[in-house]
Amino acid sequence: MPDRPEIVCICGSTRFVDEMRAANRDLTLAGVIVVAPGEADGLITDEQKAALDALHLHKIDLADRVLVVNPGGYVGESTRREIAHAHATGKPISFTDPV
Repeated sequence: MPDRPEIVCICGSTRFVDEMRAANRDLTLAGVIVVAPGEADGLITDEQKAALDALHLHKIDLADRVLVVNPGGYVGESTRREIAHAHATGKPISFTDPV
């Protein structure tokens, strides 16, 4: 038995917030520690977006693997950057939908 539960970082477009919440719930109920994108109500500044993007890369670093929530196969620019970071750091990556 592992010393701790698996840690999964959820990535994906914020347009899929409901799908990411569902993935978070399902993984959590399966005993997984979930690290997910931060949520902000309303508009955020470019500076805040850059800070949140950088923070999410650190979340990927903490995770054992990455789950990309990509309904319909959609992967946006920020998510592509996160996938590249996960590849560069050797994290396994899976997708909810075929790419």
